[in-house]
Amino acid sequence: MARKCDVTGKGLQFGNNVSHANNKTRRRFLPNLQETSLLSDALGTMVRLRLSTKGIRTIEHKGGLDSALLDMKDSELSLDARRVKRRIAKVLANKAAA
Repeated sequence: MARKCDVTGKGLQFGNNVSHANNKTRRRFLPNLQETSLLSDALGTMVRLRLSTKGIRTIEHKGGLDSALLDMKDSELSLDARRVKRRIAKVLANKAAA
């Protein structure tokens, strides 16, 4: 499984450890990923996503999972998040038609 946030796309970065003697060795900066369950109002169920803490804050800021996913471009989202977005859009379209 890739170390990448489903919503923000934040992933692995590389850099250097620099010692007092200015020796440089490569290191990895891992994103702070959390396996979270978020409530989708449209679906009425909990949706599990692997999000960074910044991704969780973004979703809370935008007013919940449904509005956050519908506001974002598909190119920014992971495959799992795109599937959830399609399910939400389908349910909302059915409610609007009825």
